[in-house]
Amino acid sequence: MSSGPGAPIHVFFALLPGSLVLDWAGPAEALRIANQVLQARGGPPGFVLHFVNPAPESVTSVGVSLTGLAPLPATLPQPAWVVLVGLPGQRIDVQRSEARELLHWLRGLRLATGRLELVTVCAGAVLAAHAGLLAGRRATTHHQHLAELAEVEPCCDVVANRVFVADGALHTSAGVTTGIDLVLHRIADACGPAIAAEVAQTMVVALRRGPHDPEMSPFLHHRNHLHGALHRVQDAVAQQPQADWSVPAMAEVAHASPRHLTRLFLDHAGIAPLQYLRRIRLATAEAALRAGRNVTEAAALAGFSSDTQLRRAWKQFGRGGTPSQLGGAGGRAGPPGL
Repeated sequence: MSSGPGAPIHVFFALLPGSLVLDWAGPAEALRIANQVLQARGGPPGFVLHFVNPAPESVTSVGVSLTGLAPLPATLPQPAWVVLVGLPGQRIDVQRSEARELLHWLRGLRLATGRLELVTVCAGAVLAAHAGLLAGRRATTHHQHLAELAEVEPCCDVVANRVFVADGALHTSAGVTTGIDLVLHRIADACGPAIAAEVAQTMVVALRRGPHDPEMSPFLHHRNHLHGALHRVQDAVAQQPQADWSVPAMAEVAHASPRHLTRLFLDHAGIAPLQYLRRIRLATAEAALRAGRNVTEAAALAGFSSDTQLRRAWKQFGRGGTPSQLGGAGGRAGPPGL
C-alpha cells in the first residue's frame, strides 16, 4: 500500500512489555519536534507516529503502563519505518507470547530502501536478528549485547564501538541516547540537515556526526551552544546559503550589531561568521555534486559567485581531489586546485 509521492513517513514503534522508555521516547519526541518545525515553515508534517504491540497494553521498563496500543498492522503504508527497541536483562527473552507474535510479524517484512526500513535502538537489533532480518547485513547494538547478536545471527557483520550503523534499509544504533543520534540522522536524510539541526537545538542535544553522512557534519558543527539569536542566524544561513549574505545581513537576523554578532560567533560557535558561511556553502555544493550536479550548477546553488570561488573554498578547507572529480559531467573544468 503506497501513500503516494511526497507522503509522510509512517513510523511504527513496536513496544513489547518492558520496552526501555529512553529507547523509544527520545526518538519519538525528535520526530514530533521535526513535524513541529516543518509545519512552522509552512509545510506538512513529515512523520506519522504509531505505537503498536500484539496486546493493547504494555508495561514499560520503569513500570508505567501504556494503553491504547494499536495491533500489529496486517499491511504497512509506504514509506514506513519499523522501530525496535531494547528490553531489560542480560539477554533478550523471545519466549514470551508477545515476543513470539512480534517475531512472526517481523519475518513477513520485506525491507526496501525508501519504502520499508527498519530502525533498531539498543537490543532491538537482537530482536531483528531473531526474526532473520540481519543475515548478510552490518549492524550494531548495545555493547552488552554484541556477543549475543553475533550468536543469534552468525551471518551478521556485527560492528562494535559505533554510535550507529546504516546498511541500506537497515539502521541500527548502540542504544539509549544513541537512538536519538540515529533518528536525527534519519530526519536529516528525510527532511534535510537544517531541520535536523533545529530539532537537536530544541532538544538541547549535542549532535554527533553520523558514520556514513560526512556531508551532514558541516551543518551540525558549531551548533553545540544555547544562544538563540546565533542559532537563528545559523538556521537562516543553512536554509538559504545562496542568499547574499554578509556580516551586516546576518546581524539583522540576530537583531544585533555586526561587531556584536562577530563576538557571538567567536564566543559561542568558535568560528567567524563568514568562515561559517563558507563552510555551509561548501557543504551545500558538495551535496549537489554528489547528487550529480556539475561544478557550475553546484557553485550557483551554494551561493558561490563562480566556479573559481568554489574551487578556492574546496582547497581552503582541505577537500580531497577537485569538485570536477566529484560532480556530474557538463561543468566547466577550470584550472584544478585554484
